[in-house]
Amino acid sequence: MLYEYTGAIHMHSTFSDGSGSVEEIATAASATGLDYFILTDHNTMKARKEGLEKWYGNSMLIVGCEINDLDNKNHYLVLGLDKIVGKYEKLQNGEYGNSKSAIHYVNDVKNAGGIGFIAHPHEKRDQFPEHPPYPWIAWECEEFNGIEIWNHMSEWIEGLNSTNKLQRFLHPLKSIVAPPIETIKKWDEVNLKRKVTGIGGVDAHAHKINVMGLYETEIFPYKVLFKSIRTNVLLKSKLNPGVNETIEYDKRQIIEALAEGRCYIANYYHGETKGFRFYARYGGNIYTMGDVIELRKSVEAKVLFEVLLPKVALIKLIKNGIDVHSIQSEKAVWETDGPGNYRVEVWLGDRAWIFTNHIRVI
Repeated sequence: MLYEYTGAIHMHSTFSDGSGSVEEIATAASATGLDYFILTDHNTMKARKEGLEKWYGNSMLIVGCEINDLDNKNHYLVLGLDKIVGKYEKLQNGEYGNSKSAIHYVNDVKNAGGIGFIAHPHEKRDQFPEHPPYPWIAWECEEFNGIEIWNHMSEWIEGLNSTNKLQRFLHPLKSIVAPPIETIKKWDEVNLKRKVTGIGGVDAHAHKINVMGLYETEIFPYKVLFKSIRTNVLLKSKLNPGVNETIEYDKRQIIEALAEGRCYIANYYHGETKGFRFYARYGGNIYTMGDVIELRKSVEAKVLFEVLLPKVALIKLIKNGIDVHSIQSEKAVWETDGPGNYRVEVWLGDRAWIFTNHIRVI
């Protein structure tokens, strides 16, 4: 039996370029029903050093970090370490960068026992010169654990133009449609070689802007963004909310689920997804996201994929990046006996709702 928990990944506090304290972010996490939330301040884990990694009510804070190189490219979300790796130099904008290349700090993270996810890999934008794009260009790296396939802030900014600016500011959740096609294609491509987990991120900073020189207002408060892109994990044991004595075990469970791909990404603006399931039956066993099914000559039955949804939507079964079956329903059952990487997408009209990780059939 697996236990489902919902969380938000990729956010920044006053320890880097966010506007909110850890306590303020925790209040927003509790108010929006997050079971866990992962802080990824740039090139620092000061929040952990100061003892802020703990339960805040029923919401657990996990402290990671976001590493970048000296060109402020190749951003990498790191989890599972007690301190940051590498050496850092101050950049012209006042921020810091790892003096090593991406391929080296990705390996450093792995060797130190941590895991990492490529952040906003195909970011493109020109609307805010003060906030340029930070794409991933070091694809020669082969040791990363996963990719942030859906980033709220990247999509919001990239879709911004002079005609929709007001609407996008007024309705920051409504404007989010789907992960970038380029990123999904790359994610499926690398999964043909090895398992690479997909996660979703909010990239929350709660930036404050001056309105007509009259007053300062906060755009995209943490509480708002926590209602958008989430990553739900499936754990082997229940968490212990509020019990800080077991937080290291609870935290390790979540990091392990993310590393193994026992998780899916959902846009909660379209509704609660707890209870959603994508699994497979074969040879008397049940497999879930992140699992590998080995076909055996002694088993005559085919692999049976099943999907359960909280409400009717368009369910797509994707094999090696190609849509092979689709149905508008609350549930779906498909047979297959062929090897490949299978995942599910769920759409509400032209808007993405759920993207799962792969079940691999070999």
